[in-house]
Amino acid sequence: MNKRKNLQDQTNFNSPFRGLGGSLDVGDITFEFCDFENPMHLTALVDLLNMYMTDPMGDVPPLNKLQQLRLVDGLANHPSSFVLLEIYDGKIVGIAICFINFSTFMVKKYINIHDFFIHPDYRGKGLANNLMQELISISTSRGYCKITLEVREDNYIAQGLYKSIGFEECKPKMFFWTKTL
Repeated sequence: MNKRKNLQDQTNFNSPFRGLGGSLDVGDITFEFCDFENPMHLTALVDLLNMYMTDPMGDVPPLNKLQQLRLVDGLANHPSSFVLLEIYDGKIVGIAICFINFSTFMVKKYINIHDFFIHPDYRGKGLANNLMQELISISTSRGYCKITLEVREDNYIAQGLYKSIGFEECKPKMFFWTKTL
């Protein structure tokens, strides 16, 4: 058993939030942690991330084949990462790439959502809300103190989702700064 599986308390979720807060009227939604030995999961991970990167809200070139291999290896071997996949009608249509961090002020673990994406053909069905609710459920069940994320200033649709489920700007207001190396 590799160390990735030890991080994952469960590998399959049937969400208690399925169908809530969205306009889904058909299909079945399940959630699975990415199994880094499952070719279907790895293909979906790379394909969805590349779609996100080339989406107007990503706005960067997609990963080349070597970068894709490094991504998979890096996530599989990172001690605090997990990738949650959303499956709708048997297709992997959503992804949340997350990292478990530790709050020194609250002295508890928390989740940072690094990437969050729903396939463009499946948007407007409540799937983003369901994926976010699943992350909230996981965080609550594990006793984490919060969930953090970044959102582009011009991504009003995502901001609307996050606000509708209780996310808000930090108080006091914080800036996200980067030093590229």
